[in-house]
Amino acid sequence: MHTGTLSPTARDEAVKALAGAELDVVVIGGGVVGAGCALDATTRGLSTGLLEMRDWASGTSSRSSKLVHGGLRYLEMLDFRLVREALRERGLLLHRLAPHLVRPVRFLYPLTRAGWERPYVGAGVTLYDTMAGRGPGSLPHHRQLSRHQASRVCPALRKESFVGAVQYWDAQVDDARHTMFLARTAAAYGAHVASRSQVVGFLREGGRVTGVRVRDLEYDREFEVRARQVVNATGVWTDDTQALIGERGQFRVRASKGVHLVVPRDRIRSTTGIILRTETSVLFVIPWGRHWVIGTTDTDWTLDKAHPAATRGDIDYLLTEVNKVLVTPLRRDDVEGVYAGLRPLLAGESERTSKLSREHMVATPVPGVVAVAGGKYTTYRVMAADAVDAVVHGLGGAVPPSCTDRVPLVGAEGFAARWNQRMTLAAGSGLPVARVEHLLNRYGSLVDEVLALIRAEPSLGEPVVGAEDYLRAEVTYAVLAEGARHVEDVLTRRTRISIETFDRGLTAVGPVAALMAGLLGWPAEQTDREVERYRLRVDAERASQDQPDDMAADLIRLAAPDVVPVVHA
Repeated sequence: MHTGTLSPTARDEAVKALAGAELDVVVIGGGVVGAGCALDATTRGLSTGLLEMRDWASGTSSRSSKLVHGGLRYLEMLDFRLVREALRERGLLLHRLAPHLVRPVRFLYPLTRAGWERPYVGAGVTLYDTMAGRGPGSLPHHRQLSRHQASRVCPALRKESFVGAVQYWDAQVDDARHTMFLARTAAAYGAHVASRSQVVGFLREGGRVTGVRVRDLEYDREFEVRARQVVNATGVWTDDTQALIGERGQFRVRASKGVHLVVPRDRIRSTTGIILRTETSVLFVIPWGRHWVIGTTDTDWTLDKAHPAATRGDIDYLLTEVNKVLVTPLRRDDVEGVYAGLRPLLAGESERTSKLSREHMVATPVPGVVAVAGGKYTTYRVMAADAVDAVVHGLGGAVPPSCTDRVPLVGAEGFAARWNQRMTLAAGSGLPVARVEHLLNRYGSLVDEVLALIRAEPSLGEPVVGAEDYLRAEVTYAVLAEGARHVEDVLTRRTRISIETFDRGLTAVGPVAALMAGLLGWPAEQTDREVERYRLRVDAERASQDQPDDMAADLIRLAAPDVVPVVHA
């Protein structure tokens, strides 16, 4: 198996292949579920295409809480099946499927009431640990901590705000990179994957859907993809995609906005993440490299789906909730980054979005189409397997069952060995050990491909100007192997420069654009356009985050135009 390089040439070849033959299945949507569907289908031996209208994970799948977890709060809702399923997937991702991208993280649950709360929470976390199971590499079980012990691991907590704590383990992931790795792994197994390929219509013969019409947004042209089955895995766009067919789906998807803040690690003195109960849900303070991610909100969203906007109220809510327990309160000036994402929830009658189920559904709204929606990031693989089971039923042939629980993502094989060799890798590359560890946690065993770029061109071993956590080689590799086609792809998803720097990447955008221009053959006007559009996006996001409500924030955010690519001859 090759490593599924998502190079510019590979995209061109994928588009050519998509337009030139009838496939068994084409998947619409390059988020975690769509990419998971493509990997599931191709590893069952089905000829497979995957189409994404923007960049991989550019919607919900790059804007989550970045947790791989069972969901403690679902235990309280008595949704034991969902928790058990999610904990099994957590174990698979940690130890088999993506150990280079998913890693353990500790959380502290402060107890605020003496007496009944400790046994109540302790019983829930004990059940959580038990459902996760014990075995080689399993996460440690929880610990009961006194107030003094909790203050030692988390000095940031005001002592009067809690009476003790429970510490437990979960896992986290860079969601955008993981989703991109899914698409890349699908390509490695033979799927034809193409980003910036927007489905604009469906092909039909009689009452059956037989494929899709696609606009290639990079080259401003249309082509058709014929397929025996089409999977609608477009998340919050599910209903819009169904509308292109002219048929209402068998379920409705409701968007819930979740806003997160990013602050520097030194603003909160703690060696552990924190989980807090609020009046409506829970609040996480999640360690994220040299930063903390704080979230999330949970409110209805009915406006633009591509660029959901955070408001002043969203930011104030998160700061108010976390400051209730902090010795040194966070201020608005401490916030480096803000991002908003939309959860695709299965619509209920009138429930608050925080009460809607995180179960998923698979349906066949018309012959030839399978729709999958709902669920949560952690259970993407189960959702994908269920969707492809429905595809197999529609194909009517003898197709093997899903095997993705035994298919590691590219970069996973050999990761443990390369991690053990990190001192040797550092010595051989001239990079500090900490830098090599950073690369290993982003590329796994593919780190050798990044280091090869530096050996060939030593200047690529220098940090990106304005974003010193990342090397110039990572920008180059994002273009040559990870499907990045625009500055925003690199600053927002291949790296997290857009939320990890106080200037939101404005210092880095020029150097990054210049590096990409040489790789993608951009003329000067395209390079200038990429930089200007990114600046306008940052300005619009900052302005929207000062608005009092969703409507005003959405209006301002949409004033920033998306990048228009070069129209090639």
